[in-house]
Amino acid sequence: MRSWSLQIIAKVFATAFAVLWLMSLPVSWAVEPDEILADAELEARARALSSEIRCLVCQNQSIDDSDAELARELRILIRERLTGGDSDDEVKDYLVSRYGDFVLFNPPLRASTFAIWFGPFIFLAFGLLIAFFYLRAQRPVASQASLGLSAEERQRLDEVLNLAENSDGDSQASTEQVSEDSVQKGSGE
Repeated sequence: MRSWSLQIIAKVFATAFAVLWLMSLPVSWAVEPDEILADAELEARARALSSEIRCLVCQNQSIDDSDAELARELRILIRERLTGGDSDDEVKDYLVSRYGDFVLFNPPLRASTFAIWFGPFIFLAFGLLIAFFYLRAQRPVASQASLGLSAEERQRLDEVLNLAENSDGDSQASTEQVSEDSVQKGSGE
């Protein structure tokens, strides 16, 4: 019975691993054959640019990897502009002028992109500060000295604790007496 269940577990893990491995493969099948340029140098430039441009529909894929219609239109636009004689920077500038810095996977450092570059670090620092103060507030009291007891109060506390440790089954009455004494001394009577 045990080997049977181990075989099932092994098959499940092997299947999960195979699926994850297939999902991790680069997806560069999105470029259609009719989009590919005849000039190999221009096609290489177009592929390099397409891998730097974010798909505005998918947002976590480049337009080179995306099957979205907008990504296809942007791939064609890049190829048309390259064929028309634009440089790589001119193509990027054109796309940024139309769609903003968000279209670039690696946007430039400007005042408008400050949140993109430093936002995650600011949130991380803020979260660490919250965790620090929360854990600090949850910290237990370290010693009696930190309780702020005077020497007389510590001596009285030690007497009460020693009396409770040394007493047997009939210690209930003596504990009540000590408690009454403590209340009277604490109230100043």
